[in-house]
Amino acid sequence: MAEVYPIPLNGALERIAKDVFETTIGGSSYQQSRVNQWTTMVIEQCLSQLSSLRPPFKYIVSCAIMEKTGAGLQAANSCFWNNSTDETSTVHWENNSMHCILTVFSMAI
Repeated sequence: MAEVYPIPLNGALERIAKDVFETTIGGSSYQQSRVNQWTTMVIEQCLSQLSSLRPPFKYIVSCAIMEKTGAGLQAANSCFWNNSTDETSTVHWENNSMHCILTVFSMAI
């Protein structure tokens, strides 16, 4: 099996996620009826760009969109994996009415 040396995800993911959030949501106001559509679009576009960036990896992408109301949010994730090839990265994006949190898990195949 060939050695897998991952390209660090942080910089690439931040650029991809911010571009996707800007084009998908931009300055839109929070609307509960559109959250499912937004999260689906963000996840699909990020997966598409990530998979072309650095094969052979598998990705798990999670997107949370939350209205800005002053409420708190706490989340945690845990994985059992190979620390030399696998990684996770999170990007926070916001506009005037919502917070968006994108988390990506990248695992070498």
